[in-house]
Amino acid sequence: MLRYHKKRMYRIAEAAVLLGVHKDTLRRWEREGKIKAVWLGRERRFPEEEIRRLLGEANPDVVVLYARVSGHDQKANLQRQVEVLREAYGPKFSNVVVLTDVGSGLSTSRRGLRKAMELARERKIRAIAVTYPDRLTRFGFEYLEEYFSSFGVEVLVLNREEDKSLRQELVEDFLAIVTSFAGKLYGHRSHKVKKLKNEVKEALSRLDTDDRPETP
Repeated sequence: MLRYHKKRMYRIAEAAVLLGVHKDTLRRWEREGKIKAVWLGRERRFPEEEIRRLLGEANPDVVVLYARVSGHDQKANLQRQVEVLREAYGPKFSNVVVLTDVGSGLSTSRRGLRKAMELARERKIRAIAVTYPDRLTRFGFEYLEEYFSSFGVEVLVLNREEDKSLRQELVEDFLAIVTSFAGKLYGHRSHKVKKLKNEVKEALSRLDTDDRPETP
């Protein structure tokens, strides 16, 4: 298989070699609408996606609808995510694959996410859709976006701002971060870790109480 640079734009001579045709043939294909070109000044460039399409290497028209919640008590929210994504993106693709996870957005061992990455690596999907960026991952969204893009898979995000509806999940993820760093500093079995974790829980509980509206 040919190797490409991500989002590369090929000059006509390069594109002709990759496609195994004469430059004049490529110019004729452009006029006939068989291939799209982008003009940069007086020079035409051919997008990598167009070359892949003509070579039959384009990813199939399949979208992964990916949904995630942190706990089993949030299964209703998981189903709502799937329904919203299906309504928004289902009609735009020939086929839909639904993948879900119950686990922290900090976890790197989520089966659904790993399956989506595998499908992308095997070029079996064209896009992956999520309701919010943090449904895909709590941190490092740009890295995952880069990963999927390298295999020709677009990441579709319905709402770009952070999902703040699941406040408890944010608290649990924050505690997981504190515990992880404290464990590296003091050792995971140290009483200091437990003490710090309890202090953070109490502080978050006080903040939650302060944020509640006063009853008349």
